[in-house]
Amino acid sequence: MTVDQNIIADVEVDARGLRCPEPLMVVRNRLMDMSSGEVVSVVATDPSTSWDFPNFCKFLSHELLAQSEDHGEYRYWIRKG
Repeated sequence: MTVDQNIIADVEVDARGLRCPEPLMVVRNRLMDMSSGEVVSVVATDPSTSWDFPNFCKFLSHELLAQSEDHGEYRYWIRKG
């Protein structure tokens, strides 16, 4: 999945330094406060997020718009379902 530079996030979450399951829990809590259709961008350093976030989105009907990895930083753009 490539990163679309035109994605505009309504909320940004910095989960760098957090370990599983903390990044997922922080994003889950932020999404609860958001409206359907809004986008959250996430940056994390835990490699487990590379499978946690896609599965989380699939299970809870959120849309994973894009994801990338660069030098140990994982970035995600998720649209709330």
